[in-house]
Amino acid sequence: MAQSYDVIIIGSGPGGYIAAIRAAQLGMKVAVVEREHLAGICSNWGCIPTKALLRTADVMHTATHAKDYGLTLEGSIKPDVKAIVARSRGIAARMNNGVGFLFKKNKVDIIWGEAKITKPGEIVVGKSTKPVVQPQGPVPKNTLGEGTYTAKHIIVATGARPRALPGIEPDGKLIWTYFEAMKPEELPKSLLVMGSGAIGIEFASFYRTMGVEVTVVEIMSQVMPVEDAEISAFAKKQLEKQGIKIHLEAKVAKVEKGANSITATVEMKDGSSHKITADRMISAVGVQANIENIGLEAAGVKTERGFIVIDGYGKTNVPGIYAIGDVAGGPLLAHKAEHEAVICVEKIAGVPNVHPMDKSKIPGCTYCNPQVASVGLTEAKAKEQGREIRVGRFSFAANGKAVALGEDQGMVKTIFDKKTGELIGAHMVGAEVTELIQGFVVAMNLETTEEELMHTIFPHPTLSESMKESVLDAYGRVLNA
Repeated sequence: MAQSYDVIIIGSGPGGYIAAIRAAQLGMKVAVVEREHLAGICSNWGCIPTKALLRTADVMHTATHAKDYGLTLEGSIKPDVKAIVARSRGIAARMNNGVGFLFKKNKVDIIWGEAKITKPGEIVVGKSTKPVVQPQGPVPKNTLGEGTYTAKHIIVATGARPRALPGIEPDGKLIWTYFEAMKPEELPKSLLVMGSGAIGIEFASFYRTMGVEVTVVEIMSQVMPVEDAEISAFAKKQLEKQGIKIHLEAKVAKVEKGANSITATVEMKDGSSHKITADRMISAVGVQANIENIGLEAAGVKTERGFIVIDGYGKTNVPGIYAIGDVAGGPLLAHKAEHEAVICVEKIAGVPNVHPMDKSKIPGCTYCNPQVASVGLTEAKAKEQGREIRVGRFSFAANGKAVALGEDQGMVKTIFDKKTGELIGAHMVGAEVTELIQGFVVAMNLETTEEELMHTIFPHPTLSESMKESVLDAYGRVLNA
């Protein structure tokens, strides 16, 4: 007889494991099916280990500029790539173990293998085609394997994988995805990055700080295309100052492989083309959802443009089947998946006053140097919507804390509805802005007006004072510029 649960979640990434924990907290019997490693791409190959690499880059950057802080370092600063990678992988393992501990604490069962939905309310778990990495720490006593399992509610949280362009498919040796870029055996002398979204720019920033010659090719008219154009232009200038070569409105048309290098033919906007040779290339042209081979078609689950179609609560068109996270569409962010998980599970459990997610208030962060963070409408989008707006700007060059840190290259930009004073967008570039952006996210969630922000006391000296000054600037009241 098949083992039965209230909820079975397929995938243990940020969406999956948060859904499992919240469901367990609400008194449900829960199991998670995982084919490879707990905590998903984010903790094992994405968000967390990349930040470990970028922290190394931050330390490297500071060390190489020690004289700017009145310090003399003896000898040269050299990256030890094996040690850098080992630290990053160790942190990934710690996160993996942490999710195992949380599952044990919340009495969530783990089913190892690959799941396929055979019909609403039933899955069959087969042998995993991926190497299974079990946590080294405590795991639930009830760790299960292949078989048939039933549940009233099945949540698909299978995430996404790197997208490959025809003819330029990653091969793991010369053309990398983020998997290979995160654990190089040695640093290449030169690197071509195709795509300037968060993944591409973060790796470009890391490798350039490590001394690698980096070229970025982006098909759109700006780096980090989803960001406000003014912030993007500021970031591009700083990246180029560091020695990163950036080609916009350019396309990698063809890649020829050598013994230990690639030569890419890059087509420019004006119709011209030229060749770029590099030791390695990173393909960072987005991701595609993992919707194949999990029984969606047989169960009649609707998909559109490669993603599962859901309502505001994670429900698909088939009763009892839900989807959350990257597999259910953008924005493809871990924190979106986590919040979506809570909404989905609480709706299943009948928690009162559960509201659909407001995607306009989801922050985005890119951890390059300088960091970029944003929430809400860009200036261009606000104008496209026909809104009358007020825009405020404040430079880190006029912020005492930024100057003292030696990080005066940055800015904060705020966008307000002219009629109501509602904060509808905030965009930042510079040191630690990925930590600062949440202040604006909270403000927007509370429907704060410019008047309330202007009467909020910000501590001095902090980078956060730039946030208030930007608000003041939008209303002609800036004090320190």
